[in-house]
Amino acid sequence: MKQPGFFDVEERLARLSGLGDQLEAFSRTVDFEVFRPDLELALAYSDGSKGGRPPFDPVLMFKILVIQTLNNLSDERTEYLINDRLSFMRFLGLRLSDRVPDAKTVWLFRERLTQAGAIERLFDRFDTTLRNAGYLPMSGQILDATLVAAPKQRNTNAEKADLRAGRLPE
Repeated sequence: MKQPGFFDVEERLARLSGLGDQLEAFSRTVDFEVFRPDLELALAYSDGSKGGRPPFDPVLMFKILVIQTLNNLSDERTEYLINDRLSFMRFLGLRLSDRVPDAKTVWLFRERLTQAGAIERLFDRFDTTLRNAGYLPMSGQILDATLVAAPKQRNTNAEKADLRAGRLPE
């Protein structure tokens, strides 16, 4: 076994990119910052004047819910895999030395969004963003979660008119 080097993590991440890291596709496709105003409005965090530990960034937490949903993960398994997987950490913008939200924090975040009635709206918007970029979000187990390019329909205007009229085009 060779001695650890300065660029080991970067080399491993480059290799993951070469193998087709699906979370990188999400990062390129979705600007998660557009969710920030809705998240902040739904969460209504205090200004911090009373002290206490500051909350995790709401966009980071929303991205955790995306990972969790796409891979059908429990809160505990999500916490473990974020700590374990470089691809998850890269997607979330975390370094090895950064603090990772624990399972209870993930649960509380989801509950807060659910109680505010925002979680369904946020995920509908996320799915719409993916579809508009030409992707179909596919969820499942951790081994087969993937992002699939949606087939483009190429009907002529006459065929579309037939379909609207309830007739089958030739």
